[in-house]
Formats: sequence, C-alpha cells, structure tokens
Amino acid sequence: MDGDLAIRGEGVGKRYKRLIKDRQHDSLRDVIGAGIKDLFASKQDRDARQERQTFWALKDANFEIKRGENVGIIGLNGAGKSTLLKILSRITTPTTGHIRINGRLGALLEVGTGFHHELTGRENVFLYGSILGMTRAEVAAKYDAIVDFAEIIDFMDTPVKRYSSGMYVRLAFAVAAHLDPDILLLDEVLAVGDFAFQRKCMTFARRLEQRGATILFVSHNMHSIKTMCERVIYLKKGQIVFDGPTAEGLRLYEGDSRLADAPWFPDAAHAPIKFTDVQLCNERGEIATVFDYGERIVIRLRYSAHRRVERPDFRIGFDRDDGVACTTYSTFSDKIEIPYVEGEGEIELRTPPVKLVSDLYVANIVVRDAQSSLLAAQIGGHFHVRHPVLLAEAYGVYHEPGEWRIGQGVEPRLSEAANDRRR
Repeated sequence: MDGDLAIRGEGVGKRYKRLIKDRQHDSLRDVIGAGIKDLFASKQDRDARQERQTFWALKDANFEIKRGENVGIIGLNGAGKSTLLKILSRITTPTTGHIRINGRLGALLEVGTGFHHELTGRENVFLYGSILGMTRAEVAAKYDAIVDFAEIIDFMDTPVKRYSSGMYVRLAFAVAAHLDPDILLLDEVLAVGDFAFQRKCMTFARRLEQRGATILFVSHNMHSIKTMCERVIYLKKGQIVFDGPTAEGLRLYEGDSRLADAPWFPDAAHAPIKFTDVQLCNERGEIATVFDYGERIVIRLRYSAHRRVERPDFRIGFDRDDGVACTTYSTFSDKIEIPYVEGEGEIELRTPPVKLVSDLYVANIVVRDAQSSLLAAQIGGHFHVRHPVLLAEAYGVYHEPGEWRIGQGVEPRLSEAANDRRR
C-alpha cells in the first residue's frame, strides 16, 4: 500500500438478509420443509430466492483516501454511509472486497457505542478507551483532559444510564478524540450536542487535520460538510456515484434530495400522505433558487393522501443550511382550517417579505394531524437569500430595520446606501 494513503477500499460490498414478515413465526415443520425444497431447487431458483431475500447496503465501492484528507461521506437515508464506516471501523466485515488501513483508527459511529449503562462515566472512560485500543495507563494519563473536554465533571461518578443523549455524546467524543488517532471516523454524532459543543468538536477536528490526521465525516448537515471537507464521496443506493470536489458533490446531493424524506422522520415508509411535487417561485411565478432579501417566496405543493386525513396542518419551515430552524409557516397557526384531505391535491403558500439574511437555506415540507402527530416530512429544496450587506456571520439569521434616536447635537440622516436601497 502506498505510504501516502491512509485508506484503500477495493470492491467493497455488504449484503444483509431482509426480514420477511410473513415468515417471522414459521413452525419447525415450515423451516424443515423450506430447507428440503431448497435441496431440490435449481441453482437458478436458489440464486433468485437469495436475491429476493437479501439486499446490498453497499456494493462494489472503490476509493483511496490520502493521509491528512478530510472527506465527507454524503447520501440520502439508506445510501450505505454508516455501513461503509462500520466496515472501516471493523464493527462488521465486508461480504465482498477488502479494506486496507494505514494508521491508528478512532471511530465515533453511534452515541454511547461501547458504554455499559450500569457503569459510571469514570468507569466507561476506561472501558471505552480499551475498546478503542488505548492502554489503561494511556487512559489514566489522559483522563483529566477527557473530562475537561466533555464538560461533565460533576457527573463522572454517576451511572451513564442517567445521562442525557447530549452527555453521552460529549463523553464518547472526548474519549475517541483523545485516542490521538491517525484516522478519525465520525457518523452524525455532532447533531446531538449543543451548538457550542459542536463548534468545539469542529475546532478539535481541525487541529487533528493540521497535525496530519485523516478524517471521514458522515453528516446530513451540508454546512458542516462544506466547512470541513474539500472532497466528498456521494453514495446512492449503496454505490459510489461521485467522488470529488465538495461543491460539485453537494450540487448533486441537493438535486437528488428534493422531495426526499427528511432524515429526522422515523416512519416515512408508512406515511399516509406524500408530497409529489414542489416548486419554489418568485412573485412573478417563475421557478427560482435565489431570492432577494425582502422578496416574497411562492411555494406550490402537490400531494397524494393514501387515506383520508382529518384536519391536517400543512407546515413549511425554512432552516439555515447548518440546521438552525429559522421560521415555520403553518395553516393551523395562520388560522386556515382544512377539514380533511383525500387523494391528490395541491396547496400554495405566499410568504410575507422574507427578512432572512444572505445565506443558504432549505425548505422542509411537513404535515401534522390535529393532535400534532407527524404524518409526512420531506425536503422541499434549497435556496439562497441574497443581500450585499446583511451576511450571516455579522447579522445572525434575520434582520429588520430598527428605529434609532440620536442624542442632541447630531442630526441623523439616511446613508446613501440606504437611500439607494429605498429607491
């Protein structure tokens, strides 16, 4: 293996068995009968049956990652991202192909992986450290730094079963990070911590990068991918469809994510209503992806309800690209009563003048019922808000002019830029 390479994957694939619901409770006689039937079946029939009863979470993946690279792994739900990282971290073995790794690898793939619920935070630091490959002496030497990073010193003698998910991820990340890995794998874990902790983890990851570490980062947060990674590997239905510059990969992802189920919707497969089309338009009715600050946005939705839904609440939310929720429009809160929906239909929202600052945003389209239960949640599309002055790093999320009063002796007047904007 080339000394400049940290990871090489050749023909990597992972196949899993499907859970066939109508065979979950087969009797012993059924199982034996199916086995005898297989003995006398042709190879073609056996292969076809195996194909129906299995699926490829990852298939024929070939890639090389150099030392010191930050690589984002992107894709919609079920694309194979987490499967790839589990193979890399040796949690699971590939069905086909092989992986070669050059260096010490640390992985934080699921919150609390390796933690024992009945043990305290202190005990789990040593347990998790040993699972990651650290000696007890190494963990002891780094213990204070780990606790300081996690910021939960008052809870280290508390059983972790009483921890919140945020406390879990703080401690797990702190242990994994202090492994001083040559290669660090991160799978969406930063979505659990608060914003300040996310920023702290990003800063730590950048320090690892500057030291020459290789980082593979799975996230649905495209802002984090764009910030951390110059290269992305885009997975689609278990196969690598793009491997290259981040900007180009994100354009492909954003195009494919239109109308995809929102990653935080747990029961998308059984949604009683689906959005079948969405259009973001300007006030002239033209489809657009860039809107000026203060412009109204017209959003047209088509839906298909597979069963009658009583008193639905249609919601359209704008999130900043880093996941910060900015605003939500709701038929319920806007006092629009919809008795029911059934079959196919359409609905349109015309927003008030949008006062979001200049940045990239995503429109999420959601339906809730009268009890506020989630019935559908899909990604409506990405759009930019444009303004020459009101930038996110200086003005936050939104801006509206305030009324100012200046003390005696000063005659306030509008600046030329403000006058130009008024014209």
